[in-house]
Formats: sequence, structure tokens, C-alpha cells
Amino acid sequence: MSSPDIDALFDFPCDFPIKVMGATHPEFRNAVVTVIREFDDEFDMERIEVRPSSGGKYTGLTVTVRAQSRAHLDDIYRALTGHPMVKVVL
Repeated sequence: MSSPDIDALFDFPCDFPIKVMGATHPEFRNAVVTVIREFDDEFDMERIEVRPSSGGKYTGLTVTVRAQSRAHLDDIYRALTGHPMVKVVL
């Protein structure tokens, strides 16, 4: 069974929200921004929503990136999931 072509589902370039979760740390947000800027050097930190977990142990970020293509989005996901401070990327 084949899956639909993701490029057909999105009109690239487009704004795409990515949820990133990690342990609460003063540098977590900056670390995520550094990864995003490897792929979009004009990324604006204002495009991040920060949500601490109820217990404060974890921080969730919703980062809205300007995705140029499926490959661009895949590269961002791979870089984020490979970062040692990141636990989950959705």
C-alpha cells in the first residue's frame, strides 16, 4: 500500500508548526533555535510558543518554521531528533 505524496498535501513553501519537547533547561529554547537556524537563517524567535509541563520537569515548544519542501522539513526533523536535549519531535 502506498502513501499519498506529502508534497501534494502541502503547498510549499508553507508555515509548518513543529512540536519539540525536552527536559527543562535554561538553554533548551536557544538550542532548538540554533538547530532551526541551520536550515533557516532568518528564523524569528517570536515564532516559538513555550509551554512548561505541569510538574516543570519538561518544556514543550511549538516552533513554526517556513518549510520550503518535504526534504527541507525532513532535514529539520532529523536535526531536531538528533539533538541531545530533545526528547520528542512531533
